[in-house]
Amino acid sequence: MSTSGGLHKAFANAQAAGCDTIQIFSKNQQQWKGKPLTDAEVTQFRTAHATSGINPLVVHDSYLINLASPDAELQAKSRAAFADELDRCARLGIPYLVTHPGAHVGSGVEVGLARVAEALNAIFATGVGAGVTVLLETTAGQGTTLGRTFEELATIIAACNAPDRLGVCLDTCHILVAGYEFRTPETAAQLVADFDRIIGIDRLKIIHANDAQKDLGSRTDRHAHIGAGFVGLDGFRSLMMQPAIRHVPMILETPKENDPQDDIDNLARLRALAEETSNAI
Repeated sequence: MSTSGGLHKAFANAQAAGCDTIQIFSKNQQQWKGKPLTDAEVTQFRTAHATSGINPLVVHDSYLINLASPDAELQAKSRAAFADELDRCARLGIPYLVTHPGAHVGSGVEVGLARVAEALNAIFATGVGAGVTVLLETTAGQGTTLGRTFEELATIIAACNAPDRLGVCLDTCHILVAGYEFRTPETAAQLVADFDRIIGIDRLKIIHANDAQKDLGSRTDRHAHIGAGFVGLDGFRSLMMQPAIRHVPMILETPKENDPQDDIDNLARLRALAEETSNAI
C-alpha cells in the first residue's frame, strides 16, 4: 500500500481501496538506509492504525538485502539493513516482516541456506525487533534465489536458534512458477498437506495473492491481476476451499497500472471467490 506523504497515509489509502490488511515498505525499498523514524512519525502511524481497524500489518523488507550473499561487504550491509527493518517494525507496532531468503550467487543451495540461518541467528541474538516475526517468502526460483521449495524454507527454520521468530509468507505466483500445482481442489489439498508436513501449517501467516504471467515451473517472477494469468480463478478458488488456510490473510502485489482501481477490482474478485467457496464448503 502506498505511503506517499508519510507512513500513516497507508491507512487512508487502504480504506479507500477497501482493504482489511496491508503491507508497506517502512522506507525506500531501493535504498540501504532510510531516514530514522521520529517519535512524531511513530505516534502518527500508531494513532492512524488504532482508528483504522486494519489488521494485521506487514512490512516487506528492502529488495537490496541478501542474507545469503557470500560477499563479506554485502553480507554486512544486508545484516545491518535487516536489523534496521526489524527495529522499524517494532517501533511502529508491526508484527510481521516479510523477506526473500536471498540468493546464493553460485556458492550452492546448502551453503546459501546455512548462511541465511547464520545471519538470522546473529541478528536475533542482539535482541533487535523483539516481538516481530520474520516471514520467509516462497520464491519463484529464478537464478540462484533460495526459497523455491518448502524444504529450503524448512532448512532455514530448523537451523535457526529462535524458530519461534520465523513464519512463512506463501506467494501464489511464486509457488506456481516454482513448480507447485494447486489449480484443482485435489492438488490444492495436496499442496496444503505437503506444506503442513514439511514446514507446519501454523507457520503460514500471510498469503501474497498474485496471478502469474508465466505457467507452472517457468521460474519467472511476473505478477498478473487476479484471474488474468496462469493461476486463474480456479487456482484461487481451489486454495480458498482448503479449511486449513482459508482464514490466512491475503495481500495483493498485483500490477498498479490503474491505482487504486486495480486493487479494488482484484479485491472484489477475491472476495467473490471467498463467498462462493464459503457456500460450497
